[in-house]
Amino acid sequence: MARRNSRSAKRQKSNRKKTASRPIWKGSINFGLVTIPVALYPAEAAGPTDFDLLDRRDFSPVRYRRINQKTGQEVPWDKIVKGYQYKEGEYVALTEQDFRSANVEATQSIEITDFVDAAEISPIYYDKSYYLQPLKNGRRAYKI
Repeated sequence: MARRNSRSAKRQKSNRKKTASRPIWKGSINFGLVTIPVALYPAEAAGPTDFDLLDRRDFSPVRYRRINQKTGQEVPWDKIVKGYQYKEGEYVALTEQDFRSANVEATQSIEITDFVDAAEISPIYYDKSYYLQPLKNGRRAYKI
């Protein structure tokens, strides 16, 4: 039976590239006839989006046992909605249609048609930062 050398296994693990996060999208950037495969990474760490179960009648949070926190009464499933708490004690309710509408068809390429000065872009579009990294098979084209 072959034994694995623990030193070489440790060395292989330490030689691997470490990335801060996983790509949230893979696709390509197109400049006319040039196509560069890329991966999109978030430039900052973000917490998960948590949805709370709410009593449809008054938007009170519902516990695991589906108990209304205000009244102490059990809430039947047909009276529970999904909601997002946007500030302390304030919720917006989301329907199944809202979730279906948010799942838009994904595309795998970004077509660059024009460039603009940074001053022409409103700061409202800078909510989150991302960066693109060329995939292994696109690094040569990226250097060009």
